[in-house]
Amino acid sequence: MKIQKLSIPEVLLIQPSVYLDNRGSFFESFNEKKFQELSGLDIHFVQDNVSYSKKGVLRGLHFQLPPFQQAKLVQVLKGSVLDVAVDVREDSPTYGKYISEVLSEENHCQLFIPRGFAHGFLALTDEVIFSYKCDNYYAPNHDSGIIYNDPSIGINWGKEIEFNISSKDLELKHLF
Repeated sequence: MKIQKLSIPEVLLIQPSVYLDNRGSFFESFNEKKFQELSGLDIHFVQDNVSYSKKGVLRGLHFQLPPFQQAKLVQVLKGSVLDVAVDVREDSPTYGKYISEVLSEENHCQLFIPRGFAHGFLALTDEVIFSYKCDNYYAPNHDSGIIYNDPSIGINWGKEIEFNISSKDLELKHLF
């Protein structure tokens, strides 16, 4: 397993060791001890979620308000996504900045998104199975988000795909 800090250093790109042979592949998707040793973080995940999306589905940008903020470890089990994390910590030097990474079943990469970040993804392939671990339980009364096309953030989602966005996500507000 390799862990790389990104342009927002609290967001980590994780590349697991993948073992290939004539039968297919194997990789350890999560090992708490290794994760803690390599990242220096003491994270305990309490909830796993899986979503299925068709090409063009854009989910997000979601986060939970205190005291129910969530750190997430996300990965793609099938297909490919453009995964995005936006810093919503008002006291942070990277407040309002974002990172984006392509996560796919081929690259096996994962993204660790700490508490205080909004998260979303765009399905790039016909079918996407997306998995994420959370370190806090979902609290519907603390659910929040940012509109995907907030011009003050300027996320480059790409232009090749027609978006399919839920009515709930289309009603989200701007960050600034």
